[in-house]
Amino acid sequence: MHSDELDFDLPPELIAQLPPRNRSDSRLLHYSRADGSISHRRFGELPRLLRAGDLLVCNDTKVLPARFMLRKPTGGRIEALFLRHEHPLRWLVQLRALESYRGSFVFEADESLSAVWRRDLSGGVHEIELNSNQSAAELLARVGRMPLPPYIRRDRAADPRDDLDRERYQTVYARSAGSVAAPTAGLHFTPELLAELDAAGIQRTSVTLQVGLGTFKPVTADDLADHVMHAESYEISEEAAVALNLARAENRRVIAVGTTSARVLESHPPDEPWRPVRADTSIFIYPPYTWWHIGGLITNFHLPRSTLIALVAAFVGLDRQRRIYAEAIAQRYRFFSYGDAMLAE
Repeated sequence: MHSDELDFDLPPELIAQLPPRNRSDSRLLHYSRADGSISHRRFGELPRLLRAGDLLVCNDTKVLPARFMLRKPTGGRIEALFLRHEHPLRWLVQLRALESYRGSFVFEADESLSAVWRRDLSGGVHEIELNSNQSAAELLARVGRMPLPPYIRRDRAADPRDDLDRERYQTVYARSAGSVAAPTAGLHFTPELLAELDAAGIQRTSVTLQVGLGTFKPVTADDLADHVMHAESYEISEEAAVALNLARAENRRVIAVGTTSARVLESHPPDEPWRPVRADTSIFIYPPYTWWHIGGLITNFHLPRSTLIALVAAFVGLDRQRRIYAEAIAQRYRFFSYGDAMLAE
């Protein structure tokens, strides 16, 4: 399969810059794989679209406010993105416009916090050493901003919408901190909607996939088979394994909330019982693909030539994915992270 088969033309005004006033007010395109029909709904109608006994699998990762500004002694500013740390004092970060500088920095949001450049890694990633042994989560809560994708436009240093982004670029069920991008299909759920799903007999469980920087990486290879997929860490808990085994035994549908949950589930061997696991996955799902565990998918509308749209095409079929996206554009759906959603079943 060629990457240009995942292209489409999107009017720029359909790229959502803000979330809807209420999470579950997002529009929901409902696609039936059985007959190819499309209907236009609201996300709040989800309890009436799913079946009693369906098992929703959510990604409970929590997005870190991982973006921050550093300042050199000369006053020059460097935009940074926290990726991970292998030691409390030493962070791996992406540094933008660093050029040849290899010295010390202060954090613009808190000048008592400083760092020293230590080494250059591949792909614009650097190691810096901090003067504080507080946890990354504690420090970033104080000095960081949410790591919104580049198509959501915000002022570089600070923006009046920062507080809104801290709340809304996060699912209401987030609990396992470590991601630098949100599992955006989950952004549409509210506590009230979750309660409605419970009342309708729709079951829920959670897995964790820590979304990395590679989620923004476009497919640049002409042949999708040549694309090198990034690895991300994931966890399936004992509770989730029990829920998944019971759903399988009772022949109930598993509905993945988002491509991240789908990747976790499809990383599991098809012929083995579910069990607790912590591991990494670099699974890249694109057509043609045999699905072993997923009976439905809730997802947002994704970027052209992305690994995410490739997964959607694998689930519904490439021609049908093109028709769905053409219909969404014609109906003026809002696209990408803060945009609307689709349910394919």
